[in-house]
Amino acid sequence: MTPVPKKKVRTRPKVKGSKSASSSEAASPLDADSADDDLHALLARRVRDARARRFMTRKQLAEQSGISMAYLARVEGGTSNISLGLLKKLAHALSMPIASFLSADEPASADLALIVAFLKRQPIDKLAQIRRRLFEGRDARRIALIGIRGVGKSTLGPKLAQRLKVPFVELNDEIEKEANLNASEILSLYGQRRYRMIERGCLERIAVDHPQVVLATGGGIVAEAGTYQLLLTSFFTIWLTAKPDAMFERVLAQHDARIASEHMRVEAINNITRTLEARKQFYELAHASYDTTGREVDRIIGDLVELLPDTSSPDEIPPHVSAWDPSA
Repeated sequence: MTPVPKKKVRTRPKVKGSKSASSSEAASPLDADSADDDLHALLARRVRDARARRFMTRKQLAEQSGISMAYLARVEGGTSNISLGLLKKLAHALSMPIASFLSADEPASADLALIVAFLKRQPIDKLAQIRRRLFEGRDARRIALIGIRGVGKSTLGPKLAQRLKVPFVELNDEIEKEANLNASEILSLYGQRRYRMIERGCLERIAVDHPQVVLATGGGIVAEAGTYQLLLTSFFTIWLTAKPDAMFERVLAQHDARIASEHMRVEAINNITRTLEARKQFYELAHASYDTTGREVDRIIGDLVELLPDTSSPDEIPPHVSAWDPSA
C-alpha cells in the first residue's frame, strides 16, 4: 500500500518577545496600566456595591436578572467574561444605566451623582427653571425618615406625626396600594426596576398631596438617584441610624424569619454592616441624622422635634446636623 503523505500544517512564525495568544487575551490594553484599571475587577466591585445598596442577596439578583447564581459569583469575583446581553440583564435588574458598570471615572461625590442623574432626565428647555422649581414650597413641613430596616422609622414616624399634628404616611404601604400587590409580589413579578418606578410615582404624589406630612421611606430609596433627589428637595430628611446589633434585635422582635433569625445572627449583622457601608455616603446627604440606639421613644421624639427647622423662617434648610451622642 502506498503511504499517504502527511499534510503540512502551516504555523504562524513566532515573533520575538511576543506573548502567547492566551496571555494576550488575558491582558488587554484596557487593563495593562494597573490592577485598578482591570475592567473585570471594576465590574465586580460595581455589581457588589449596587447589590449591597439595594440590600439584595445574590439569589434575589439571580432571580430578577435570569442569570445563574454560579455565574453571578464569577462576575462578583472578577473572573467572568460577561457578554453585553448579560450585562444588560444585570443593569435592568439593578435599575442602573449599563454604562455605570464600566465607567472608569468614579463619582466625585454622592451629591454629584444625584445631580447629574436628575439633570440628565430633563429636557433642555426646562433646565433654566429647575432650581426655582426645586425650592417651591420649601417652608412646608414635609419630613421624611430614612434608614435601613430596624432603625425605628415605622415606630417613630406615627408618634412624630402625632406630636406635630400632621398625617403619617408609610411609602411602602402606598406602593403596595398602587400596585394592588405586596412588595415581595411586585419584585417577584415585575422586578426591581418596576418597583422603583412605582416608588417614584408614589413619592411625587405624596409631595403634591401633602404640604405637611411625616413620611417613612424604604431603606433602598437612596440607591435610586432620581427618587432620592426628589426626596431631598421636597422633604426635610432625617437619617435614622442605630448600631447593627440593635437593628438586628428589633427586626428579630418582628418575628420575620426572612430578615432575621437567631441561628443566622452573625450573617445578618454582617449584611446590615455591609449595607450601611454601601449606602453611607447617600444617607449622609440627609439634612439631619439621629442615632436611636439605646434611647426611649419619648426622648427620641423630643430630640427629632428639636432638629426640625423653623418653618416660619425665610432662611434655607440648615446644613446637615447630627443628634448622635456616643456618651448617651
